[in-house]
Amino acid sequence: MPGMTARSRAERHRASTPLELFFDLCFVVAVAQAGGRLLHAVAEGHTVTGIVSYAAVFFAIWWAWVNFTWFASAYDTDDTLYRVVTFVQITGVLIFAAGVPRAFDAGDWTVGVVGYVVMRLALTSQWLRAAYCTRGAERRVALRYAVGISVVQLGWIGMLLTDDTGAARAAVFVVLVLAEMSVPAIAERDRPTSWHPHHIGERYGLFTIIVLGETIAAATVAVQDALDEHQAFGELLPIAAGGLLIVFSAWWIYFAVPIHDYLRGSREAFVWGYGHYLIFGSAAAIGSGLEVAVEEAVGKAHVSDTVAAAAVTVPSALFLLTVWALHTRHFKRDLAEQLSLPVAALAILACTFAGEWAVLAAGLVAAATVTVGVTLSRRPTVTG
Repeated sequence: MPGMTARSRAERHRASTPLELFFDLCFVVAVAQAGGRLLHAVAEGHTVTGIVSYAAVFFAIWWAWVNFTWFASAYDTDDTLYRVVTFVQITGVLIFAAGVPRAFDAGDWTVGVVGYVVMRLALTSQWLRAAYCTRGAERRVALRYAVGISVVQLGWIGMLLTDDTGAARAAVFVVLVLAEMSVPAIAERDRPTSWHPHHIGERYGLFTIIVLGETIAAATVAVQDALDEHQAFGELLPIAAGGLLIVFSAWWIYFAVPIHDYLRGSREAFVWGYGHYLIFGSAAAIGSGLEVAVEEAVGKAHVSDTVAAAAVTVPSALFLLTVWALHTRHFKRDLAEQLSLPVAALAILACTFAGEWAVLAAGLVAAATVTVGVTLSRRPTVTG
């Protein structure tokens, strides 16, 4: 068996590989499925159940991506065996994506769990390969990962045996989520893996771009369909303009600072990496919200204009707050810079009550936030 040893954290010019980018693009299928189901749930007036189902489905998508990304950062050999096993993981992703509608609409996780089994068996084999090729503490970490992933995966299979109509399955799901997120902390309790800060920062940034791109694609299709069916250009223009301003601003704000300078140790990395569940999830939800707003504008959605506006403003505000909490606040110099994103998030929430102009108003607030941020960052540093 070809060797699989840890890559150096000090490796220079570490960048994402074409295989990693291909992996990310395949995940977009699952993200699109989750966003589409959220759209239909909110548009039909099932907002609360839709959000809960979306949160559960998106966790499964996000966690599978996280596991692959951090393993690859430490052990990507890019040899034939590694590529083949990664293709198996991609196959599992596509199976899972096919099961998203069933999981979302009926709570039937059978197909999703099958896809997860494929993904996790492949990832476990990668960790076992790393354990085979290493010694000492590094080997123990790899074995802990392999055992931990396998045990939790058995739990997901066992979840299918619980009552799928009551609170039992929901309780089991929460327990399994906590177990999943505990595996890395337990596995790396006495020795961290050699993930690469610059590589991790780039991987998360690229996935953010992909999710925002999916948001634009979903909103564009919604506007196109509405124009074809209803010729409602006047009603859709403010939504389209506001949506673009929100997405453009989200990109600008996320990439305003080089986060790899902050990712110095595992403590910062765990909080930052786990917190991206909210960043990715809210970014994808913005696209669903824009689709709801479009459908409400042409009379297809069975919700009020306030609910339709909230479908855009709430995830937009959550995105800004989470990016600030995890990302940009570590690079702010004074109170004015620190308050810009939290204040903007509150202002965007206030736009919810602007009626048919809510999305455009939120977009203008987001654009103004970028302008203020750029202006404040260009001030000369005062030294005492």
